[in-house]
Amino acid sequence: MRSDRQTSAPLGLKLAAAGGLLFLHLPILLIFVYAFTTEDKSYQWPPPGFTLKWLGVTWSRPDVWQALGLSVRVATISTAVALVLGTLCAAAVSRSRFFGREAVSLLVILPIALPGIITGISLRSAFSIAEIPFSTWTIVLGHATFCVVIVYNNAVARFRRTSGSLIEASMDLGADGFQTFRYVILPNIGTALLAGGMLAFALSFDEVIVTTFTAGQQQTLPIWMLEELVRPRQRPVTNVVAMVVVLVTLLPILAAFYLTRDGDQVAGAGK
Repeated sequence: MRSDRQTSAPLGLKLAAAGGLLFLHLPILLIFVYAFTTEDKSYQWPPPGFTLKWLGVTWSRPDVWQALGLSVRVATISTAVALVLGTLCAAAVSRSRFFGREAVSLLVILPIALPGIITGISLRSAFSIAEIPFSTWTIVLGHATFCVVIVYNNAVARFRRTSGSLIEASMDLGADGFQTFRYVILPNIGTALLAGGMLAFALSFDEVIVTTFTAGQQQTLPIWMLEELVRPRQRPVTNVVAMVVVLVTLLPILAAFYLTRDGDQVAGAGK
């Protein structure tokens, strides 16, 4: 008889897990510390003192707000494009049988598997050949290439756990395609789409490599941070912005995790 009682992990395994977490997250915690240091030129440990003045300095910097606004616009539009295209691709691949289906699925996920510099160079070359000037839309096109993959992976996994008999029953009861999507499909895949959209937004918001090749003279927030690290004026301001980016990225990821952790509990799953 199987026992459901949980056993405690060995002490060595706990220490190894704690060491791994410290290795991953200690540098991020240092960013939070140096965002409040009184020294504005160099890094010292321990910090010479703590102050809140850099929050006010960052708030009053117009270049920070311009970069933040561009990042939010690009991430929002890229996520919207990804939700539409990723959901349609997932529906076609999971609900249809056609020659080359697996090849299509591979091609959809390929952009996120390629190094970002390859994607960036190819997009820049394509824009140059087509004589497309760099703008917000060129950044959106670059970000959409990998945001679609995020939404697709979430949606296709949920589609495959949703029983096709639900759609057939809806049609048998007289519902048209839109009604079936609204009342049957969307309630079952809604949390997966929301999670995919949040992850896509977070990924787009802090993307650097592809943006470097598609932004031209524009600066998203990560590009602004990169420029400030190369030619620093007020390093604590850069740390404050980095702290904001960490929080903006972390919250959607946590929300996506909680939305999809019970993703197997969908109507008709496994039938």
